[in-house]
Amino acid sequence: MSPSTPETWQTKVAKKQVEIKAAVPPEWLLPATTTPPKNVLDIPRQCGLLSEKELDITESYDAVELLEKLSTGTFTSAEVTEAFCKRAAIAQQLTSCLTETMYPQAKERAKFLDEYLATEHKVFGPLHGLPISIKDSFDVKGVQSTIGFVSFLDRELPQKNSVMVDTLLGLGAVLYVKTNIPQTLMTGDSENNIFGRTLNPHNTTLTAGGSSGGEGALVAFRGSILGVATDIAGSIRIPSLCCGTYGFKPTSGRVPFGGQTGPTLPGIPGITPCAGPVAASFANLGLFLSTIINSKPWLQDSTTHAVPWRQTTDLSKKSKLTIGVLADDPTLPLHPPVRRAIKNATEKLEAAGHTVVHLKYSEPTSTNLGQRFAMESFTIDPSATSIGHLDASGEPWIKSLLMTLSGPPPKKYDLLDWAALSRERSAYQEAWRERFLTEELDVVIGPGAQHTAVPHDNFGYPPFTVMWNWLDYPACIIPYGKASKELDPEPLVIEQGDGLPAASYDPALVDGAPCAIQVAAPRFQDEECLYAAKVIDDVLNGTSI
Repeated sequence: MSPSTPETWQTKVAKKQVEIKAAVPPEWLLPATTTPPKNVLDIPRQCGLLSEKELDITESYDAVELLEKLSTGTFTSAEVTEAFCKRAAIAQQLTSCLTETMYPQAKERAKFLDEYLATEHKVFGPLHGLPISIKDSFDVKGVQSTIGFVSFLDRELPQKNSVMVDTLLGLGAVLYVKTNIPQTLMTGDSENNIFGRTLNPHNTTLTAGGSSGGEGALVAFRGSILGVATDIAGSIRIPSLCCGTYGFKPTSGRVPFGGQTGPTLPGIPGITPCAGPVAASFANLGLFLSTIINSKPWLQDSTTHAVPWRQTTDLSKKSKLTIGVLADDPTLPLHPPVRRAIKNATEKLEAAGHTVVHLKYSEPTSTNLGQRFAMESFTIDPSATSIGHLDASGEPWIKSLLMTLSGPPPKKYDLLDWAALSRERSAYQEAWRERFLTEELDVVIGPGAQHTAVPHDNFGYPPFTVMWNWLDYPACIIPYGKASKELDPEPLVIEQGDGLPAASYDPALVDGAPCAIQVAAPRFQDEECLYAAKVIDDVLNGTSI
């Protein structure tokens, strides 16, 4: 290639992939003879790469328990970091869940924290020594943030950390990997031309979700037990429901978001994205939210509201909840395993003494109405900034993006159009405010999607998550049950609806896929949402009866 000939996108990707592979220590590589099954969750115990202690560290504790052992010196930060780095490397080889790895930096950080504990006889901070994974969009000084765009490979390395990164480091965490995302961050399948497609560790023929699919897959694999993701239409909750993890989308501005690399036009109005946790256990959600918000991140990030974390609320004084069940939307039929999970959850909550209100369908609060206007709001950028990032390198669009943008070109918006859309949002918010008030609801539960994880490139639009973004309500995903071809043997064909068609239900294809329940509460009632979700999780997955 002559000096005047620009590199092709394929050459740039090939160079990056060589760099990625070189960053993995040879002793962490799976044997070349490894033929993984569709469900790869047992491979860490079978492959022989992890010691018994490393298996114990990565499998036996939630983050609260691990922090206690780190604070007492039962485990050193060095050995905990080594264990999670190795397990993340195994996860990457099986699911393509990572983008950037920071293994040497993580080991240096762990060494520093161990020395600090030994000399100061106290922890560095409340997250002392805990390895935490982060979505690729969070900037780390000196580490690429391509968010899957080949054209971003040419950008200078970030010169400063995202606010979230500085916050985590200030609290004592160890950052060791960044996780995979889809091209443009706007599809339910985490695939791009640089890092490939993230696979679901429960069944690698199914999607891991998006846009935080790398976090969902890594946490499900326990290559991380606590990760930080972002959500503008369901990007925390979709991977959580697909991969069987917990996920919490806060009200926008409760958790620091500033300083990230993004795909869209800076300053564009519409839904405000938020950051939040993907976690292997419910306890990790509360740990993350309370610790991050108690650190007063608004002092470092102008996008964060100065709203301290409330340890107790009026709702937390109640032992029994009033729980609304989201009404069926006739345009969005649920797959049988999802319907069964909602039905079983409702029955268990009623049996535990909670008041369950089956909400009647109402167009002003319907799921489809919310998703229709929310999805319209994503089309107002007159310069199609995300597409411009793709065109800049000449890379091809991934299949799920082609499907998402397969309709007619969006109309050109003027100020009057945006004002009209804003009025529709206000009307939807008002209708839901009235619904909570008149029905005397504490929270609403419902599905996170029409379906479980589905075959790749078939997730479609996210109505059951994006409706809560349109409202800016906090929402939590709780894993509950699994798809079963024995319990739900009848296929369901879903016809073209409003927007993208959802995948049809094939009992054999999704057998064993995780199911989930979504819990939502009004805006800024994040503490109430988390408390209610904990009560519900105790009933569904704990010891409560």
